[in-house]
Amino acid sequence: MQHLDLQVIERALKWANQGRTIWLCTVLKTFGSAPREPGAMLVACSTGDYLGSLSGGCVEEDFIARLQAGEFNEPVQRVHYGGGGGGGGDGDGDGDGDGDAGSANIRLPCGGSLEVLIERLAPNTANLTHLEVVHATLLGRQPLTRCIKLDGSGKRFNPSKNTEPTVIVDTASVNIRIGPALRLIIAGISSISSPCALFAQTLGFEVIVCDPRDEARRNFAVAGVEVQAVLPSVFISSGGCHANTAVVALTHDPRIDDLAMIEAVRTEAFYIGVMGSQQTSQQRAERLLRSGGLTSAQVARIHMPIGLNLGSKTPAEIALAVMADIHRIYRGKTRHEL
Repeated sequence: MQHLDLQVIERALKWANQGRTIWLCTVLKTFGSAPREPGAMLVACSTGDYLGSLSGGCVEEDFIARLQAGEFNEPVQRVHYGGGGGGGGDGDGDGDGDGDAGSANIRLPCGGSLEVLIERLAPNTANLTHLEVVHATLLGRQPLTRCIKLDGSGKRFNPSKNTEPTVIVDTASVNIRIGPALRLIIAGISSISSPCALFAQTLGFEVIVCDPRDEARRNFAVAGVEVQAVLPSVFISSGGCHANTAVVALTHDPRIDDLAMIEAVRTEAFYIGVMGSQQTSQQRAERLLRSGGLTSAQVARIHMPIGLNLGSKTPAEIALAVMADIHRIYRGKTRHEL
């Protein structure tokens, strides 16, 4: 899940706690070149205010216009965008249209199309509890599956695994896997940290920067980034990582970088990397084995030198190489596939 989806659920909870009815939209299927992937979310209220994204903008505009025109009053509906529009199909190719809100004559970039689930959630106790569980799951460690009955008769949570598909649609229900939002822990502040944080935010990561040095923190200012005045190793060992976390050490200071690596390899983090030359990386590997108490398998988890070899020189170029490598690993791509 992207950090944007966490913000969507937080906004949904805020509006629901204010007594507002909300509409929670989730991308179910994409075909061709759709801008967002299955599981992406948007929340709206009757005033037309919304947060989140389903596409590049045209889908959002159509949805809000139809919402304010009085559509989407059923508890659960589906709508299909793109691919020629029209015809009232439900997006699964069978053309039955049962339980959906028809199709919109909106063309997406490159001829793509998508199907969206729309849930109308009144501000009652059951819906508030459901949103609170979603919120806790996005902040937590273990994924769950939201099982939503397409006839509007109810919804529940089931245990899930990160290896399961994000969305499964059958004739009676929709199953949407939710899990911890993408997180980037930047271990230590350097000239690379700010551009790295900015790139990560653009990619949908929650960004947390850890550095105990007062002067370093004073020189770091990126809006929306959480800054912790502690050693990164302390934050990581206290439970700062989950399976959707990437940890990067960018200071060239072994007192910060090495300790962060020692703790990070003991977590579920999907990416662990530290900056340095080939020679520095080899020396670090030997040091972590000799005095850090790590095993060869643990050291092998660490990407060092960090990032893709893009010939980077400037801080922004290095940050780009780092985030590109993190994204490669997250998408399950090997280097030879690039």
